[in-house]
Amino acid sequence: MKPFTTHTGIIATLNRANVDTDAIIPKQFLKSIKRTGYGPSAFFDWRYTADGDPEENFELNQPRFEGRSILVTRNNFGCGSSREHAVWALFQDGYRVIIAPWKETGGQRIAAFADIFRINAVKNGLLVIELSEEEVNAIFDLVDARTGLQAAVDLEKQEVAILGTAPTVYHFDIDPAAKEQLIKGLDDIDQTLLYEAEITRFEKEYEPFAL
Repeated sequence: MKPFTTHTGIIATLNRANVDTDAIIPKQFLKSIKRTGYGPSAFFDWRYTADGDPEENFELNQPRFEGRSILVTRNNFGCGSSREHAVWALFQDGYRVIIAPWKETGGQRIAAFADIFRINAVKNGLLVIELSEEEVNAIFDLVDARTGLQAAVDLEKQEVAILGTAPTVYHFDIDPAAKEQLIKGLDDIDQTLLYEAEITRFEKEYEPFAL
C-alpha cells in the first residue's frame, strides 16, 4: 500500500456518533468479490434518496465539502460488524484521514473508533486520529465558520494543523507499530514478506515426517 507520511486536504464534518459499518457500507454491497468500486456507495442510505439522487440533507453532500479528504466525526466511529469493506469504501471515496474524539460517560471512556475498524484502517493506509472531545468540538466550530477549511496532517510529528492565518495545532497519540506500518506502507502481506528469507530457509530445512 502507499506510505502515509503527510497529507493536506479539505475537512468535512459528520456530526454523528456511533456510526456503524453498515451505515458506512450497507450489506447489499458486500456481495462483490473485488476490492474496488465501493467509493460511490459509502454512506449509501444517507447519501442518496430512494430514487438514487443525492440527498440534499445529508451533511457530506454539501457543496462546501467538495474535494474533501479529511473527515471529522464523533465517537465510536466504525462500530458494528468487522467488515473491512467499510475502510475500503471510505478510502475509495477519497478520505485519507478520519478524526474522532474519545468521550467519557459515566466514568467510562468511549473510544473514538471501534477496535476492529481501527485495525482495518491501518492495514489499508487510512489514518485514524483520536483527539479529545474539546479539540474535536473546536474543529467543528472552525469548519462551520469557514468554507474549504484545510488541515495538514504530519504522521511523523503526530500533529494535525488546522490551516489559516494562525494555524491551530493538535498533537495525537498512535500505536508505534501502527505508525511504522503506515509510514512504510506495509500491509499484512508486505509485513510477512519482510521475513521471506527466514520463511524460505525454514521450508527448506523443515522435515515434517522426520523421526
